[in-house]
Amino acid sequence: MNRVETGACFCGAIKAEMHGEPFWICSDHDDDCRKALGSPLTVWVGYRSAEFKLLTGTPKTFSKTRGVLRGFCSDCGTSISYFDQGLPEELYLAIGFFDHPERFPPQAHAYWHMRLPWVDFRDELPRVETYSRQRDPSFGNPSERGGI
Repeated sequence: MNRVETGACFCGAIKAEMHGEPFWICSDHDDDCRKALGSPLTVWVGYRSAEFKLLTGTPKTFSKTRGVLRGFCSDCGTSISYFDQGLPEELYLAIGFFDHPERFPPQAHAYWHMRLPWVDFRDELPRVETYSRQRDPSFGNPSERGGI
């Protein structure tokens, strides 16, 4: 049976379905995501781009870093997605966008060295110091690419 998950922004203007199993779920502690989401960390849920289907609305996009595109609701501000050209087949969705976030336990921590000192985890998940996915090296890492 094909897994189908749903998600919506806070105001409900943007709704989507995700088909299949996510390939990667990761707690992200980096400062760019912290600033973009207004949270001490986020959990990104990775799907293949073809597994994501918009049902209503169209996310607005923003890029501060060349090659990285963030999607959000222009009405309520809900963070929806993260797309990196260095990972062209992968789309990451913010855990807060999902209707049932409890179904997505993280598999690792990324940017562990950037975590806030008062954020404490007692899990046994791997702690990765930078990105947790292998990206196309020709795009570099966002921290090395600078702004757009």
